[in-house]
Amino acid sequence: MVSVEEVHKVYQLGEPVPVLNGVSVALPRGSYTAIMGPSGSGKSTLLNLIGCLDRPSAGSVRIDGIDVSTLDDADRTTIRRDKVGFVFQQFNLMPKLTATQNVALPLVFKGVPRDRRRSRANELLGRMDMADRGDHRPNELSGGQRQRVAIARALANDPVLLLADEPTGSLDSETGARIMDVFETLHEAGNTIVLVTHERPIAEHAERIVHLLDGELERIEEPADAPPDEDGRETETDYRWTS
Repeated sequence: MVSVEEVHKVYQLGEPVPVLNGVSVALPRGSYTAIMGPSGSGKSTLLNLIGCLDRPSAGSVRIDGIDVSTLDDADRTTIRRDKVGFVFQQFNLMPKLTATQNVALPLVFKGVPRDRRRSRANELLGRMDMADRGDHRPNELSGGQRQRVAIARALANDPVLLLADEPTGSLDSETGARIMDVFETLHEAGNTIVLVTHERPIAEHAERIVHLLDGELERIEEPADAPPDEDGRETETDYRWTS
């Protein structure tokens, strides 16, 4: 689904500031990947490159077989609209729109008729257990409810790739756990998910953890087989992680 090959990213801030230095990683279709690293390690920059919000200074990024690093702005916008869903830490909902209208917004840009937009939005809100909040505006919703609306909006165009940048960063631990349950359900349904986080417990929900350090790929960590319990059966929650 995602192939990042020898990607470099340099920002010109008076003088060149390298952020990514030759990062390569491949993410299979249907996989669930967390990206971790200290502040300034390049994890959000990598997510932005995968999501066509930015382009690499060198190297290539392929999404669903398409080298998006070579596309012009119009084609990159089309890729974002049709293939990528975004979930942000601060929700980024339109304050004057209802939950239903926020979820339906991506469909407006795709030219979907109004009745179909509303039907799709209501369907997705129902999947997020938000069917009774469709007429509420963001300031009438809790943080967890707003993030559920944001996830529903990210799914509106049925993207092949779901990207989340610190999706629990603005939530308390209990609400954050509920949001991670939503991502787990989406993954089980076959969605490809890439999530940026600085919290180890959040990252361990994923199938693999990509560690960045100083703009370079430090290591890729994957869970070993679950250790058996006292009866010799494999447990579902007590995972060891190995690089």
